[in-house]
Amino acid sequence: MLVLYGRSAEIGALDEVISRARDGSGGAVVLRGEAGTGKTALLDAAAGRGKAAARSGAMRVLRTTGVESESDLAFAALHQLLWPVAGSLDALPEPQRDAVGAALGLAAGGSGDRFLLGAGVLSLLAEAAAPDGLVCVVDDFQWVDRASADALLFAARRLDTERIAMLLAVRGDAQVKGVPLTVDVRGLPESAAAELLESRHGAVPAHVRGELVALTGANPLALGELSARLTPAQLSGREPLPDPLPGGARLFGDRVAALSAPARLVALVAAAEADLDLVLRAADRLSAEQAARTGESARAARAALAELEGAGLAGVSGTGVRFRHPLIRSAVHEAAAPAEVRRVHAVLAELTEGDRRAWHLAGAALGQDEHVAAALVSAAERARDRGGYGAAATALTRAAELTPEPRARAARLKDAAVAAWLGGRPGQAESLLAEARERAGGDAALAMEIARLRGRFELNAGNAAEAVRILAAGDSLDMLADAVEAASYVGDTAAMVELGRRAAAHPEGFLRDAVAGIGLTLDGDASGPGLLRRALARAGELEDAAGYLWATAAASALGEPDLATELAERAGRVARVSGMAGQLPVVLEFVATAERIAGRLARSQAVSEEGLALAREAGYENTVAAHLANLAVLAALRGEEEPCERQAREALAIAVPHRVGLRAGVAAYALAMLDLCLGRHAAARDRFTAIAAAGPGAGHPTVVWRMAPDHVEAAVGADDEAGARAALEAYERWSAHAATPESHALLARCRALVDSSEDAFCEALRLHTNPFEAARTALLLGERLRRGQRPGEARAHLRMAWETFEQAGARPWARRAQGELRAAGESGQAPPAAVLDALTPQELRIASLVADGLSSKQIAARLFLSPRTVEYHLYKIYPKLGIGSRTELARLVVLQKAPVAGDGML
Repeated sequence: MLVLYGRSAEIGALDEVISRARDGSGGAVVLRGEAGTGKTALLDAAAGRGKAAARSGAMRVLRTTGVESESDLAFAALHQLLWPVAGSLDALPEPQRDAVGAALGLAAGGSGDRFLLGAGVLSLLAEAAAPDGLVCVVDDFQWVDRASADALLFAARRLDTERIAMLLAVRGDAQVKGVPLTVDVRGLPESAAAELLESRHGAVPAHVRGELVALTGANPLALGELSARLTPAQLSGREPLPDPLPGGARLFGDRVAALSAPARLVALVAAAEADLDLVLRAADRLSAEQAARTGESARAARAALAELEGAGLAGVSGTGVRFRHPLIRSAVHEAAAPAEVRRVHAVLAELTEGDRRAWHLAGAALGQDEHVAAALVSAAERARDRGGYGAAATALTRAAELTPEPRARAARLKDAAVAAWLGGRPGQAESLLAEARERAGGDAALAMEIARLRGRFELNAGNAAEAVRILAAGDSLDMLADAVEAASYVGDTAAMVELGRRAAAHPEGFLRDAVAGIGLTLDGDASGPGLLRRALARAGELEDAAGYLWATAAASALGEPDLATELAERAGRVARVSGMAGQLPVVLEFVATAERIAGRLARSQAVSEEGLALAREAGYENTVAAHLANLAVLAALRGEEEPCERQAREALAIAVPHRVGLRAGVAAYALAMLDLCLGRHAAARDRFTAIAAAGPGAGHPTVVWRMAPDHVEAAVGADDEAGARAALEAYERWSAHAATPESHALLARCRALVDSSEDAFCEALRLHTNPFEAARTALLLGERLRRGQRPGEARAHLRMAWETFEQAGARPWARRAQGELRAAGESGQAPPAAVLDALTPQELRIASLVADGLSSKQIAARLFLSPRTVEYHLYKIYPKLGIGSRTELARLVVLQKAPVAGDGML
């Protein structure tokens, strides 16, 4: 039985994670410590306790270990972990099944979408957890290949509703992104160290024990190995301890040196390749070569392996050879000459194929070699196609190092940068791209490709104004479109106009018409709106999310928020089913905004929460700012001051230094809306005025246009007639080419406020298609009628506004409408809560997809969840709503939407 000394606190922390997982509240924990502190022993103990029979049954255990020699092989660790449960793949949604199957080598191809792969890994682990739970153990996480690590961490961050405990052991300060719970495994307490020494050597004098503890830091491995090497005289204190004491790999150096030459050879092969059959075959071949050179007889590899096992340095586990501790591998490498290591890799390359062959060829290479570089490029392509972008970046970087031709080297560095970016490593991507730029030389085409990528990287995670500068240097339509996109994020109207005119020189087409039309419309050119209309007429032909986002921008430029909202929602639907390789967080920026503008606040919240998590995982800092800013606006609409101010502050901390005026403007808008919602009209007016005056990088014309109705309302509330009229005039100019009913309704409401026109209020109510905006208009009209001594006419408008605001969760406006309604003589009960109000944002999204006819598997694929998580949420939804079936749920969702034409309401 394994005895652990002095580790009760660490075991208790792991037991807590496992216990919670058994009860349905899963989670992940990182065990962090230096080599030899006992992390593996703790994992063994935890896995054993999970397996131990409990009242609800024994938990299943899946295990993998990072192996340094396999750290460059895409999905090596994932294969080891998931292979025992690969038979459950058919239970997964088809896109997830195909992604995981490709990663495990069970299917060809793959989506290339790492988010989809991560969701598939989560789903498969959830299947493995049925019925009694799962303990997922990953040792030496610092050596887990990047593709496997990315997929496992994606799953680790989403275990809260699963019966899964994920235990990750990592050496030193290696990063484990997104797993906040850490158990530090340090040296043993002195009393525990004394127990360990006594269990192995009997009583050890206190001064010897104290000196050993001090010199080893009470590291259990060091204590055990060093004390075993001491003579009885040294242990008894009659002779001094060795000075200095060996540490690190030197702990095992003498034992490796004591091996016979054949055993050292087997150890060296095992340090380069863990597969037992390959180790034996390669060792036999190398031994034969050595015998031919020396004239000595070759010793069989199996006998040499037995010596290695007998020395306690390595063992056979299944079909693999494993060192007892990673430091032994390091000692073996230190004892070998570089030429010996290269020859071992060369022989292994002859015996392997695919990715293993490519990496062994790289290990055998001496100097640059195009043949080896090409093999690594092929390995990178296979990893990339399966969603292993981190592994692809590593392979391409090594391929570039081995590439003799300068242009090809620069191109491979550029491709490595793209893979690193899509793998969520923006820092590495930028470094690789900088090196590619240095090596591109006079190749203008390659230099322009690199420049476009630099601009895209800056736009997503860096300085948006710098992105404009970089991208504006190009002349292709795609690069001009990227430059306009960057300028639109900055809020640089002059740049958008100039770039739009340059785009107009390109042949007619959807993208050209959208890009040129936006610039010309901003410049007041009469031909601009016509180009935008022509682009929108082609919207039905669009197939990708990027196209729909350009259509969204075209509708916004025409001043038609309702059409822009519809097109953004289409972009989101397309992005979810198309495998956009990491671009989904960016698309969700616009989907979340569209949901908010449509008054679907809970749905907007859910989309932004999802987008924020994905953006943080991808390293898209500017997208993080976008979702934080949207969440701040939602908090403002609910009257939640602290979350609004905190999220706006966090968004501004990114957006302002990064010159992302669009997101800085939205964050500032959130603070202004908070003042407006809470009735602080003068403060709101001042904030709106400041936003309108902010220049590029700090404000944005689209924010100014969209906030104009709010600006007018705040100015009127503050008795600032001149300010209200100025905001109205600006809004009229922007909306001059708008043709949709909702755009006309908002304009009518602004005129009603400025001109105090009841007819204009009525016209606005007639035109509204957005129920949330209709409620705001009804509240303003109801207040006017009630204060004009016409309470009977006011009540219907105020009642409708109150009900709509209550359903949307816009508490400040609901309280305002309720107060006006009571003042109008109606003190009736609160409107019945909308039947779906009890649902969380995530539950609401699932309910909506059920109403669309999607199965649990299909919903899981859309939302990057496991089917079991979807079923878990449905299990919670049914009792909340007093129903018992999908059919009833779908009917409730449809009925809630039914009373309002157009977009519907929560």
